Amino acid sequence: MEYERILIRYGEISTKGRNRNQFVEKLRKSVRIALAPFPNIKVEASRDRMYVLLNGENCEEVIGKLKSIFGIQSFSPAIKVKRDIEVLKQSSLEIVRSLFKEGQTFKITPKRSDKTFELDTDGINQTIGGHLLKNIPGMKVKVKNPDINLRIEVRKEAIYLSCETIQGAGGLPVGSGGKAMLMLSGGIDSPVAGYMAMKRGLEIEAVHFFSPPFTSERSKEKVIDLSKKLSEIYGSMTLHIVPFTDIQQTIAEQIPENYSMTSTRRMMLRITDEIRKKHEGLAIITGESVGQVASQTLESMFAINEVTNTPILRPLITMDKTDIIRIAHEIDTLEISNRPFEDCCTIFVPASPKTKPKREKVQHYESFFDFDPLIHEAVQETETLVIKPDNKQHSEFSELF
Repeated sequence: MEYERILIRYGEISTKGRNRNQFVEKLRKSVRIALAPFPNIKVEASRDRMYVLLNGENCEEVIGKLKSIFGIQSFSPAIKVKRDIEVLKQSSLEIVRSLFKEGQTFKITPKRSDKTFELDTDGINQTIGGHLLKNIPGMKVKVKNPDINLRIEVRKEAIYLSCETIQGAGGLPVGSGGKAMLMLSGGIDSPVAGYMAMKRGLEIEAVHFFSPPFTSERSKEKVIDLSKKLSEIYGSMTLHIVPFTDIQQTIAEQIPENYSMTSTRRMMLRITDEIRKKHEGLAIITGESVGQVASQTLESMFAINEVTNTPILRPLITMDKTDIIRIAHEIDTLEISNRPFEDCCTIFVPASPKTKPKREKVQHYESFFDFDPLIHEAVQETETLVIKPDNKQHSEFSELF
């Protein structure tokens, strides 16, 4: 069967009120970005439904792209037919016959959005069901879990037929929930946290801390590749690369070793917050999970969080490592994260980090040195890249011309 369109169902967007159209527009933008490689496609959106008009493009390839778009609950390849009973009977027979295999069962699921159509839902069931049973030998009706479920949706402009319901990624369209800064290391957790945040509609910009010569260019490439993977969701991603060497060396010289990790995280948070202000973000996202490492105990988070009043979002906070790894595998970041190139979070880890640091103590240790000029310099010297899936990166300023 050659489908001419794909019907998209909104899911959670349907629960929105007066601002639903804003969410629909964000989703339409996401769909158009994802389907850019298909020049003949046209996207039509209404308050209740969205349609992708294929215009000869490969249906299976388009389906593969739609599966990963946040905001889509489910979708179905469909055909559009006239509001005519005889046309409906013939088209229904064609679509079911193209899928039917001997011994399979079917049912009809009618939806009569337009009550002016001459058949009600029972009438559609009886008329179309009888026509199928008459013309397809061996086919039987099964109400629960049939092999083929023919969905017939009667709307004012036409009737839509589909037999396959494909689950979408769910969530909310990217960009519908505001902007947040993702603290992106080279590890497994932070890319997954970014993915989960994007699923809830957040637009994210990534912040990575780079400490040459202690961290190599390969570790930087690793983070760029992780950003590239995340950029596939929305077509591009901004990555801020912060020079962190001077601050880390100063911490090593000024802060007792067992508190150095706590202080390092505090400085990272302060810098990320400054970048957030500069780029008009509303929150900071981390890949922390309670108790996973020393800096992720509640005591550590309590001591670290003091440096900002900005909301800290932790999508993975109660997740097991095995669950995080599973998602990393699904979104294709696991192999990149496992590359053996260390980032600045791992190379300066003390032998015995404090798992229950005291806020007062880290304040006391940091009071002997003025970190503000170093933080200001790091923010000023931050390199900003726009990462795209096609391997193209540009400076932030080149995007303006």
